[in-house]
Amino acid sequence: MPTNRSSSSSNISRFSAPGPSGGASRQQLPIPAHALPHRTPRELLTMARHGLEEATEIRADGMRYATAHLAALRAAAAVLAARAVPAAPGRRSRVTSVWSLLVLVAPELSEWAAFFASTASKRSAAEAGIPRVVSAREADDLMRSAEQFIAVVEVALGYSYQPRLEGLAS
Repeated sequence: MPTNRSSSSSNISRFSAPGPSGGASRQQLPIPAHALPHRTPRELLTMARHGLEEATEIRADGMRYATAHLAALRAAAAVLAARAVPAAPGRRSRVTSVWSLLVLVAPELSEWAAFFASTASKRSAAEAGIPRVVSAREADDLMRSAEQFIAVVEVALGYSYQPRLEGLAS
C-alpha cells in the first residue's frame, strides 16, 4: 500500500486547481473522450464515499473487497473528470485502464495507481464469485486503503470531507 501522502503540502499544491489569478498550476492532458467520466468530480467522490459505506455493511469478504475497490475506481475517475480534457476527435484508441490514465494526468498518484491496478484481478475474481479468493484481512486492508486514497483525492481536488462521528446524539 502506498504511503499516505495526503499531509504533504508539496503533493497537494502540484495537484491543486487554478489559483485566483486563473493560471493553472498543472497541465491538463488530452484523454480519448470515450474514456472520460460522464459525471462531475463531486458526484464521483460522493459515489465513492457511498461505496465505502456500502462495503462496511457487506459480510462476504470478496464482495466487500470488490465494493471497496470500486469506490477507489470512482475516486480515480474523479481525478480524470477534474484534470483530463477530451482528445481531438480521431481514431479511437485501445482500451486503457483508469489506473493507467490516472498516472498520465496525476503522476503524483502513481503509487496509488500501481497499488490498485495490482488488486484489480482479485476484484474481478471476487466479483465472479470465486470462493475464498479474498480473506477477511485482505478485504479490511483494501477498505482502509480505499478510504485513504479517497481522502487524498478529496484534499487534492479541494473538497473537504468530515467523517461521521458515530454515537453522538443528534
